[in-house]
Amino acid sequence: MKKLLIALLFTFVSTGAYAGGHSPCGVTNGTINVLANEFTTLRIVMEEAEKCAGSDADFSVTHSVDHQKLQGPALEANPAEFTAKIVTNGSITPLMSKGLLRPLDDLVEKYGANLNKSQLITFDGKVYAVAFMANAQHLWYRESIFNELGIAVPTTYEEVIAAAEKIKASGKMDNPYAGAFKAGWNLSQEFVNMYLGHGGEFFKPGTAEPSINNAKGVAALNVIKKLTELSNPDFLTQDTNAVKEEWESGNVAIMHIWGSGAASLLDDEGDQAIKADTRLAAPPTVGGGSAAATTLWWDGLAIAKNTSDENAEASFRALVGAASSTEMANNNPNAAVWLINGYTPGDAAVGVLAAAKMGATPYPSIPQMGLLHGAMSDEMVEFLQGNESAEKALEDIEAAYIAKAKEQGFL
Repeated sequence: MKKLLIALLFTFVSTGAYAGGHSPCGVTNGTINVLANEFTTLRIVMEEAEKCAGSDADFSVTHSVDHQKLQGPALEANPAEFTAKIVTNGSITPLMSKGLLRPLDDLVEKYGANLNKSQLITFDGKVYAVAFMANAQHLWYRESIFNELGIAVPTTYEEVIAAAEKIKASGKMDNPYAGAFKAGWNLSQEFVNMYLGHGGEFFKPGTAEPSINNAKGVAALNVIKKLTELSNPDFLTQDTNAVKEEWESGNVAIMHIWGSGAASLLDDEGDQAIKADTRLAAPPTVGGGSAAATTLWWDGLAIAKNTSDENAEASFRALVGAASSTEMANNNPNAAVWLINGYTPGDAAVGVLAAAKMGATPYPSIPQMGLLHGAMSDEMVEFLQGNESAEKALEDIEAAYIAKAKEQGFL
């Protein structure tokens, strides 16, 4: 998976497009009903998909930040509540483990003429998703404030903390740092990033036994706690969208959020002075390590197994039309790092590309990772609020995971 993602990021033009023969656009039969995450880039993709489908198509999309909670029950229904799901290397694994996605080889053969072969995500030799963008969390900073205070662009989290402390001490901002610390998936993802940055392994080799209650886990929690102390006191309610609002209000000078946020943070709306002062940088390392404390991701399309052949084909056609649109990619070069044939990277690609170059680890695409991710947040909240030690939090996370893993047959 790591080799795949790095190849995707650095080979924007494939050695050859996939051999398909039919134009995907102009759908006249079937229903297209998509479940997707909520952020600007995916709205751009969905608008392109709807345009590709055509005015005669029955097209609808549900954007939700809770898409990962919704996807399982929605696709388990027969027929599925959605004909298609926008997936990532994190959200696809529980769907695959339950057999809720349909193989796409026949549809790729028929309609994939403009796809790069490297966009095809395969499991056991069959295509189950088509990737269209790469993503990673990385550093953002306010250049004028850094220049005024003589702060160099941080390359480590230790330097990030020092920079935020200096900004706070100057009186310019009370809470100069921001991250997606919202209790739940977002907060757990911060631990994933930080633990990997410290060189941690989530499971004992070759097993589903957890392996986070150790010195690297403690160190990761302590860095996160220090960052939250330099953040808005309501950090446990702040996801990426809330952090972006803080940034655009001028309340934050340094943050670590998704590269896909560039689509809205660098657009023509809002305070243009702040946008002009915004700079993107590589994700930091931590604890003396050399790998970026972040994870690499891809976003792509997948089709529900429990939908009719007619709906599956209609949905694939509309979505693959967007996933192979060079025009969409180059008309929106800063909306994403597009994995689309003919795309020329924009300035906003710098952070995601830097993450790949630094050897950032792709999010672990293994079924039990979802259980561990889900077990993290509650105990992390207790630790961040000062109600328990880092060691106790990690012990409780492992215990909660083990209970779920036994229930579902991983242990």
